Amino acid sequence: MFIPLYDGVALRFMKHPNATYVILGLNVLMYLLVASGLLGNENRIDVVLGMIPAVVFGSAKIDPSIALVPGVLTFFTGIFLHSGFFHLLGNMLFLWVFGDNVEDAMGSLRFTIFYLVCGIAGALLFALVRQNSQSPLIGASGAISGVVVAYLMLYPRVHVFGLAFAWLPISIAALYVILAWITLQIGSALFSSDPEVGWWAHVGGIATGALLTPLLKRPEVPLFGTRTA
Repeated sequence: MFIPLYDGVALRFMKHPNATYVILGLNVLMYLLVASGLLGNENRIDVVLGMIPAVVFGSAKIDPSIALVPGVLTFFTGIFLHSGFFHLLGNMLFLWVFGDNVEDAMGSLRFTIFYLVCGIAGALLFALVRQNSQSPLIGASGAISGVVVAYLMLYPRVHVFGLAFAWLPISIAALYVILAWITLQIGSALFSSDPEVGWWAHVGGIATGALLTPLLKRPEVPLFGTRTA
């Protein structure tokens, strides 16, 4: 297990990664609104705004009296919900460390599109794999997975500072730590029986991020560049 904390890569094309800040703020705001009860019962919010494969594919239904959005829109709304503080913290930490440089390489508008498409594609793959599941899929993990693989494709030689095994300070090239992370996501999707983790959403985000990064990056930003800081 590796917890990224800092990469030390300065922005080249913008002063502030405003899209990253806005996305992070929206996730935190939604978490606070749900946790405080201002949006109603937390479990109910997960059901009506989280993506439920069985509802999307028509084998189950949400009571119309509590439905807030059409089922297809939950591919979007579910990206901004989290199941608890540590779920939120983990995703936002990855966004904080990796998102600013990916946004810098793409520009704020293209990065926002990239983030949302990766999140939606991740949820779609999860839904296709588990079409009869009646558990809501929530969380930004699919979108974050796209951001992480984009970082790998843009800055593989940059050293990321963080905690190995959650306690050991270490600096390691993004290439190694992210490849290990990707391997874990794919392996878990194929072999894990834990229904509480949307591994296939992570895989969908990874695949979509890999496809979109060459298309959305700035022309002057190379793929697999030699930049180290």
